[in-house]
Amino acid sequence: MSVTIQNVIPNSICDQKGIRPKDVLISINGNPIQDILDYQFYLTETVLKVVFRRQEHTYFAYKLYKQQYEEIGLEFETYLMDKQHSCTNQCIFCFVDQMPPNMRKSLYFKDDDARLSFLFGNYITLTNLKQQEIDRIIKMKISPINISVHTTNPQLRCQMMKNRFAGETLDYIRQLTQAGITVNCQLVLCPGINDGTELQKTLQDLGALYPGVQSIACVPVGLTKFRQGLYPLERYQKETAQAVIETINHFTDTFFQIHQTRLAYASDEFYLRAEMPLPQADFYEDFAQLENGVGVIALLKENFWECYHSLPQDDFTRSISIATGTDAAPFIQELIDCASKKWHNLHGIVYPIRNDYFGESITVAGLVTATDLIKQLKDKDLGDVLILPNCMLRHEQDKFLDDYTVKDVEQALNIRIKMIQPEGDALLHGILEEAR
Repeated sequence: MSVTIQNVIPNSICDQKGIRPKDVLISINGNPIQDILDYQFYLTETVLKVVFRRQEHTYFAYKLYKQQYEEIGLEFETYLMDKQHSCTNQCIFCFVDQMPPNMRKSLYFKDDDARLSFLFGNYITLTNLKQQEIDRIIKMKISPINISVHTTNPQLRCQMMKNRFAGETLDYIRQLTQAGITVNCQLVLCPGINDGTELQKTLQDLGALYPGVQSIACVPVGLTKFRQGLYPLERYQKETAQAVIETINHFTDTFFQIHQTRLAYASDEFYLRAEMPLPQADFYEDFAQLENGVGVIALLKENFWECYHSLPQDDFTRSISIATGTDAAPFIQELIDCASKKWHNLHGIVYPIRNDYFGESITVAGLVTATDLIKQLKDKDLGDVLILPNCMLRHEQDKFLDDYTVKDVEQALNIRIKMIQPEGDALLHGILEEAR
């Protein structure tokens, strides 16, 4: 394997050595370079023998000394150095299969790239990996890795992912944890399929791999209104959501007595559907599964109150509005009402945005679109500024999922918009900065 160099940074050590764009990076210290993981791993060595190829058969090498540089100055066509790896599964619960038509092409790409798990925390199924890639991860001691497990029943995993290798690759989890690689697990639960006794088995099996398995998030399957022709799945209701929480709690109560950690957690969405009180912040220990919606509201409240008690009272007039998903809206309104008791001239209203774009069963802020914001906030009292969580914007932070920009929404609603981090202290600072 080898990668083509797209650019050489001026005045870098490689520029000084005469390396040019379109030269090919072959190896570092005898190790072939095929992607960003190899490149970053072998660059950490003190002395580097770097082999390049120019044109078809011209090879040359340089010895580089680590103390002379931080980066050697090479840039490649993509950050990963090659194409992003797509998913080979056909999971019965796949959210991408439920996307509305006519959206931008990138939203229909099914990612299952292990490198993005290490670099950005993406969850992967392991079904794309071969044994030599697991060996490479172990050799490089790359940790943590985030894995979409869903079930430890090999036959059921094959059925849920519609991939005949899905059961076999469960052994990779054992190999990784035995080699000292830390693993975070995700279970997307589907009513009557991988909950109940299957969930009990999965929690026991993964718990047996502790402390290699560091955390387990249990999240309900997300169902949009675009499921024509797909596997028939149901949404969790009050009773079925309560049963999931009881199963998890039965496991964690015993596990905590032995290991002083709960290990497995139900997402906030499960508690809301079960109509059960959300746990306090200390229940979630180090909040290892925030990206899966586990403990988000508890942390939001904790950060809000810490900030609340640290800030002085004032008499500035503030008139603001906040729009968010239907899940978080009642909790945020509660915090705004409390804040108005300290800052008496604060007028704030929270608008829960019903998700007409994907379907009303989608209740999180991160999937709220500009289309729904504009439609539901038109002619509403928005105060002097509309505050939105920046999780509504796609990864590049420049557009909503339906390709509208923040400026587009500002113009449509005739209001200034402030995007904030979806955190309690950011929320309170965002509100109090709007003084006149």
